[in-house]
Amino acid sequence: MTDVYKHWRIERDNDSICWLYIDKADGGANVLSGAVLDELNAILDAIVASNPRGVVFLSGKANGFIAGADINEFVPLKEPADALALIQRGQRACDKIAALKCPTLALIHGFCLGGGMELALACRYRIADDDARTRLGLPEIKLGIHPGFGGTVRLPPLVGAPAAMDLMLTGRTVDARTAKKIGLIDYAVPTRHWKRAAREVVMNPPVPHRPKGWLKLTNNSLVRPLLARTMRAKVTEKAPIEHYPAPHALINLWQKYADDPVRMMQEEAASVSRFVLGDTARNLVRVFFLQERLKSLGKKDMIAPRHVHVIGGGVMGGDIAIWCALQGMRVTVQDRKHETLAKVIKRAHALYKKRLKQPRLIQAALDRLMPDDKGVGVSRADVVIEAIFEDILAKQNLYRDIESKLKPGALLATNTSSIPLELLAEALTKPERLVGLHFFNPVAQMQLVEIVSSKLTDPEVARQAAAFARHIDRLPLPVKSSPGFLVNRVLMPYLLEAVTLEWEGVPASVIDKAATDFGMPMGPIRLADTVGLDICLSVAEILAQRLDVDVPPRLRELVGAGRLGVKSGQGFYTYHGDKPQMPRVKPGYVPPPDIAERLILRFLNEAAACLREGVVADADLLDAGVIFGTGFAPFRGGPIHYIQESGVEAQRRKLGELEEHYGKRFVADAEWAEL
Repeated sequence: MTDVYKHWRIERDNDSICWLYIDKADGGANVLSGAVLDELNAILDAIVASNPRGVVFLSGKANGFIAGADINEFVPLKEPADALALIQRGQRACDKIAALKCPTLALIHGFCLGGGMELALACRYRIADDDARTRLGLPEIKLGIHPGFGGTVRLPPLVGAPAAMDLMLTGRTVDARTAKKIGLIDYAVPTRHWKRAAREVVMNPPVPHRPKGWLKLTNNSLVRPLLARTMRAKVTEKAPIEHYPAPHALINLWQKYADDPVRMMQEEAASVSRFVLGDTARNLVRVFFLQERLKSLGKKDMIAPRHVHVIGGGVMGGDIAIWCALQGMRVTVQDRKHETLAKVIKRAHALYKKRLKQPRLIQAALDRLMPDDKGVGVSRADVVIEAIFEDILAKQNLYRDIESKLKPGALLATNTSSIPLELLAEALTKPERLVGLHFFNPVAQMQLVEIVSSKLTDPEVARQAAAFARHIDRLPLPVKSSPGFLVNRVLMPYLLEAVTLEWEGVPASVIDKAATDFGMPMGPIRLADTVGLDICLSVAEILAQRLDVDVPPRLRELVGAGRLGVKSGQGFYTYHGDKPQMPRVKPGYVPPPDIAERLILRFLNEAAACLREGVVADADLLDAGVIFGTGFAPFRGGPIHYIQESGVEAQRRKLGELEEHYGKRFVADAEWAEL
């Protein structure tokens, strides 16, 4: 067979096994673009004619198998017919693979996602590299669609409905061992045995995997309605149908057509082609590209951090240290209190056990995390992160003490959440070396890290800080040193308005529901309790010194009473563990009609002010930072995008009405005229 293809390479060995390598030209990762699929369809036709002993699909790139369909091709789509043709092209290729008479096998390393996973599902067998970097999944739901290259048809019969629907409805990825356990792959083997295992399967094909026992019954027509009801209830909690229709459509698709694969394939394609043109998918694809832009802002080759020293073993400092060690770095965490350091190790063990599962990996991560009450690690670290309490003098005194101990070229960063770096840098003989690395709580879940630069910060230092963020798998957002930076600055008026509403007599649960109905992942009252009311008060008071922000007396009252939120067991809500006890709203209570408008317009107005002041470079970066830093309803595409999509004048008019009713805090920022 002649190798004349641009994106594929074909090798046929002495056993007549066809090794089909995907190696997309002009791309760092393999994606199933139209051109790649067209070539694949032609190759498969030729393979049928050549009658090989078996076909093995594998990647010619070191970073992974296939990342999915080419998202760039979704953007220009305007007509349903064009979207349908794109989906059917992928289905056609996977159907041809499934129809091959000889054994077919996907040999997977690195990422195997979306359309790449669906191609692997079309094969009779799947083998994955048993390496921590191997991740398999169907994350299309995160783009506002669902699998469209046959995944909805092939996955449930392979692994059973519960595991299949969980993977597709959550978009989560799994490692090779988990994939083997649920039946998604046939074998998880180390790299050194990889090709030998593939050859053995092709030469001596085993009986293809199918679920056993009760799992066989989960796709039965009598069982599906019962399971579907449970799935819908669970999905609705996090993804209401009016905001995220795709997961609900996926459940309906499976329930209605799982007995008829041909019809289900047709309905799958029609469903995806509708959703890909909808507002939710358009905005979630926008969020995907915003995420990719943030990733591009940190060039890993600018810094090679091996040792991180964190000063401050509280919740934030300890969790930063824990996360850095999880990412493979040697970490020393400094605190004067031994009991504080003991709590760090305890939290680390809990996270590593949950994430890593294997005892040897858990122990290796714990070995990288070292308590350091004397601060010995300061002079050895490549990156030093200060994460002590928010007090200007305390931080300045710390810098005076450690500056001379830092090794040349070490990155000095502060995790301050609101103090301008210019003030902190006054204590340094080289103020240009101080940069902000502002993490968010909980560190293990929040992807964003604000890279804060003052007028004095060396731009090279800021770029190194962004590179460090990528080394620890976080998204760097460059922001200007100003009160509250971006995320806290935008978030605080929204939280304070929620506190004001509660002080006026609106039940906390009603306030939170108004926000979650808009699309926020968590209501502002519960968010304030989760962050800590003392921290909210501290940030609010710092902002009040520099901006026109009023701190509601109710917030001071709760903090004064020791009601700090989740960490004290009581804030606006009472907590059992992390779960709030929601008081019942009195029967007949009628909430004010403008709760959501008051909350969201204060949020949007502050976002507009940040754009005008140049806190970030442009509107897209502002949208990215706010989505990944606050969880702002992703299906709306970001605050500035939402203002423009929903109508600038309409939103500005609502602000004017609120100003008439509630005063100056609703005065429209000058940036609205520019939007």
